[in-house]
Amino acid sequence: MATKRSKTKHHDPANDLLEDPSMIAERLGRGEEFVKKNSKILGGILGAGILVIAVILYFQINNQNQNENAQEDMFQAVYFYEQDSVEFALNGDGINSGFLQIVDEYKGTDAANLAHFYIGSIYMSEMNFTDALTHLEQFSSDDYLVQAKAYSLIGDANLELGNTQEAISYYERAAEYQDDKYFTPKYLSKLAIAYEEAGQLEDAIEVYQRIEDEFFESYEFAGARKHKARLEGLASN
Repeated sequence: MATKRSKTKHHDPANDLLEDPSMIAERLGRGEEFVKKNSKILGGILGAGILVIAVILYFQINNQNQNENAQEDMFQAVYFYEQDSVEFALNGDGINSGFLQIVDEYKGTDAANLAHFYIGSIYMSEMNFTDALTHLEQFSSDDYLVQAKAYSLIGDANLELGNTQEAISYYERAAEYQDDKYFTPKYLSKLAIAYEEAGQLEDAIEVYQRIEDEFFESYEFAGARKHKARLEGLASN
């Protein structure tokens, strides 16, 4: 005859709490006492949290307003730039702001970021390579064509200043940033020239070979073949 096995219930302290109102009151009392004792601390934490949120919202709204104002100022500066009025583009015309004023007044905005690129480009055209580097190195963009162009200009400035290895580094970044059939062979040609300047003939030959292999429809193709043959002759001596 089978015997029934008794099931022993597991004791759950939580059931005691639910079934005993006095225990609930005691727990609540402890909570109230904790709040009373630490009201200043809790109030400070809450106040700090509200302050942080307020500061974040302020900076977000302020940055948005700043960027809108900067974009309006950028419009005329870019117009001057496109008209080759570089003095007005840099310093304004007495009524409209120039790029230098925009980067000073609207730090951290998208407009100021782009203004650094324009300023660097203008200084490059004026052969002011040191100041060009200062501004170009502060520029960054998600647009791969513009960013690669900025890397190339930084390479140009460094090469002019005699910083050949720095130039090589930035030409490499420009060429490898994202392949483009029009611009990548230009950056590769600059890289090869920098390699030759540094005495790295084999590296220069490899770069010219890449132009031959991958960009045979480019304007740089014929020059790459000629310079590769020249460097191969020098390397064999």
